[in-house]
Amino acid sequence: MSAVERRGLVDNADQALSVVAQCRLLKIARSTLYYRPVPISEDDLGLMRRMDELYLAAPFYGSRRMTAVLRGAGLHVNRKRVRRLMRVMGLEAIYQQPNTSRGHPEHKVYPYLLRGLIIDRANQVWCADITYIPMARGFVYLVAVMDWFSRRVLAWRVSIGMDSDFCVEALAEAMERHGRPEIFNTDQGVQFTSAAFLDELEARGIRISMDGKGRFLDNIFIERLWRSLKYEEVFIKAYASVAEARYGIGGWFAFYNDERPHQALGYRTPRVVFEISVCNHVDNARRYPHDYVDNSNRKVLINVVE
Repeated sequence: MSAVERRGLVDNADQALSVVAQCRLLKIARSTLYYRPVPISEDDLGLMRRMDELYLAAPFYGSRRMTAVLRGAGLHVNRKRVRRLMRVMGLEAIYQQPNTSRGHPEHKVYPYLLRGLIIDRANQVWCADITYIPMARGFVYLVAVMDWFSRRVLAWRVSIGMDSDFCVEALAEAMERHGRPEIFNTDQGVQFTSAAFLDELEARGIRISMDGKGRFLDNIFIERLWRSLKYEEVFIKAYASVAEARYGIGGWFAFYNDERPHQALGYRTPRVVFEISVCNHVDNARRYPHDYVDNSNRKVLINVVE
């Protein structure tokens, strides 16, 4: 159980057990019950937006190089500030690091199952990821569940925090509307290694796959989704509220799924490819003419992550 969940169990009205005793039993600091986070300053919000743009263009930038580039653009920043904001935004450079198999010390981590796997049908592999969405004042986090083969976004949620609840809600909606995958792939973020999220998958017999920490290419298609969303929607608008962000993101996802043709899908939409695949249940080579989908290219794309 996370510290946030344990804090939620403290009952100030309990006559039998004092707050001090409850905190001792739950192994939390009493001071955390009264902490109120300080709002992020306008300067930090502007810097975070610029950092997000840089990360999309160069996801291999760590805090040192990010700091150097920002200073080169005339911004007065130090590495400590950049590193702090990267943590808030959930950004991590994609270079390989030692001991990268370590996840949350209390959470189970699963092996990566997609290496060398030919993904040739819908509902074979789903994936999920979280990204940072800047607004005119403040920011939110976005999670999306995607079908790997068709690139269709199956469900999504916006949240003002990084807890696991909004990820579980998106997963539950995806399975309720579209069935269940054979394999579900995520990174090693604490939201996806939480018991609540993993229980949803294991209860349905879904095999769980997790990227190596900092491995950008292991979940490449959803990373490309974030790039398209931000350049085509988020960066050209300044959402004034969370409700406006949900409306704008929802409209873009509808456009992405139902109207936007994809070259890799033979200039078909993700929705068309997903629905044909689910309905037919036949070999990919028979489903599409050769000039629409080249199976050898699809195989190479999957093998890139080795």
